Amino acid sequence: MLSDQTLVSDIKAIIAQSKDNAVRAVDHQRTHMYWHIGKRIFEHEQEGKDRADYGKYLTQYLAKALEPDFGSGFSRRQIELFRQFYRVFPIANALRSQLSWTQYRLLMRLDLDEQREFYMAETIKNNWTSRQLERQVFTNLYERLLLSNDKESVLAVARREKMPSDAKEIIKDPMVLEFLGLKRESAYYEKDLEGAIIGHLQEFLLELGNGFSFVARQKRIHIEGDEFFVDLVFYNRLLQSFVIIEIKTHKLTHQDIGQLQMYVNYYDRIEKLPHEHPTIGILLCASKNDAVVKFTLPEGQKQIVASQYELYLPTEQQLLDEMNKELDSFVGKSDAD
Repeated sequence: MLSDQTLVSDIKAIIAQSKDNAVRAVDHQRTHMYWHIGKRIFEHEQEGKDRADYGKYLTQYLAKALEPDFGSGFSRRQIELFRQFYRVFPIANALRSQLSWTQYRLLMRLDLDEQREFYMAETIKNNWTSRQLERQVFTNLYERLLLSNDKESVLAVARREKMPSDAKEIIKDPMVLEFLGLKRESAYYEKDLEGAIIGHLQEFLLELGNGFSFVARQKRIHIEGDEFFVDLVFYNRLLQSFVIIEIKTHKLTHQDIGQLQMYVNYYDRIEKLPHEHPTIGILLCASKNDAVVKFTLPEGQKQIVASQYELYLPTEQQLLDEMNKELDSFVGKSDAD
């Protein structure tokens, strides 16, 4: 028999859920209202398109007429947003009830349709808050995934049209760890970075991506009398595999790769169950030489990934430069072939 306290807890949960549903329903209706206002403004504006400054005049006129009755939510700036909202999302049926008006405002800042499509799909799939979506946009999540994947694959995984089959499809390079609050000019030991990650585990899981859960820190393993400690162990339910993370605050060496390969082999042979996929190893390092990684590991292997970490937000130009570098490398290889 359930206790009275359990009954109270259940009722509180029902009330909280109902309130949350009500807030979402109201916000969805508000979003549709803004869309219809934007549509009406756009259609009216087209009728007066022979006047070059008609759009500016119209938003000023509407703000003056509406703001006294309906408040600052109908200022000139807001009315311009309604018009932009309709122009960016011209199909009403494409609006998603899971997205809030604040999230749509963030999505309107993006230039490309595929960027918006990606972030919409990821927000719905992961139930991101507005703040979480904002961080992913500002840390250029889409562009970082493109560094090691093609556009079609990134979008297909986001839309759930395919399950990730390769660790690189969901693991980012670089990883942005600005939430740790560490200064990039300072020197840190591996234990400092590891401790900061554990202290900000929720944010780190968001940065890792879809399907990750924390398993262990400084996992002790014994190999024929010798003792080793694995920095961080996670599990990814999409890949159905353990994910081992080794932290290196120096430039990556072939010895680091060999150490991680040993841990991956151990988990594959001792910890992994028959139905699970091969263990993934991530070397989270301050800097790396991709050629060293390439020549240390066997050709075609997909279990070891080297990801550089950044303690600050990369600029869009920095990511574009990285993508161009990858493209130049690919073109050079193709020419050589």
